[in-house]
Amino acid sequence: MPTYPWYLRFSWTLVLATGVLAYIVTFVIMLLTRNPTMLPTVLLVGAVTIPLTVLLFAQTSRAGAIVPTSTILVTATLGGLFAICAAGLVESLAGLFLGRASILLVGVIEETAKLVIPLIVLALAHRSTRGGGIVIGIAAGTGFAVLETMGYGFNALLARNGGLGALDVTLILRGILVPAGHVAWTGAICAALWYLVESPHKGRGVLALACAYVGAIVLHTAWDATTSGAGHLLIGLISVATLLTLTILAHRSFVRRAR
Repeated sequence: MPTYPWYLRFSWTLVLATGVLAYIVTFVIMLLTRNPTMLPTVLLVGAVTIPLTVLLFAQTSRAGAIVPTSTILVTATLGGLFAICAAGLVESLAGLFLGRASILLVGVIEETAKLVIPLIVLALAHRSTRGGGIVIGIAAGTGFAVLETMGYGFNALLARNGGLGALDVTLILRGILVPAGHVAWTGAICAALWYLVESPHKGRGVLALACAYVGAIVLHTAWDATTSGAGHLLIGLISVATLLTLTILAHRSFVRRAR
């Protein structure tokens, strides 16, 4: 079995280091020059660094890339755009009819919206993405998380008592928390979805998909509803542990198939 070059396998570390450095440099230059045209660059770099790092970590096993790069790019781009627009529209309508109670539906709306593009990928490119459900899910979650983080960062900048300090805190905090949120939840659902399609044991596949979907919604809703730091920590630990476990299992499965 050919071994994937180490510099490609660990490319996620280079992306992480480069992204952090780029964010610091662009933010400092924007402060020194007071140039508002650099704001989109700061927002993009701050929002994309951690999700892209997680995506590359999941994508690169020691036997090679699990899913074709073109499929990843399409899933992240279209998945993010569709989900952010669909979720924004449906959540606004829910807010009009249900008021503050609509927060209980945010998890259902967003976790469902993020699945639309992965389902299309599954239908059109299942053979080339076999065993890569976790990667497809992370890609879709990455696209959504990047756009959402940019939106939150912009809102923090414009909010009362906001400014560049609030922008910086928002981008850093949401960047750190990304692996414990959309990336993990959508990744888990898609991993179960691909397992259902590929497994000869359909009963187990249906159970896995139901548990993943309901679990993601419960964790998402609990995250939005709680203001407790301990609660967020517990949810984050569960989400990250699930993400790491499913990624490791996907890597092992891909290596076995490569042999």
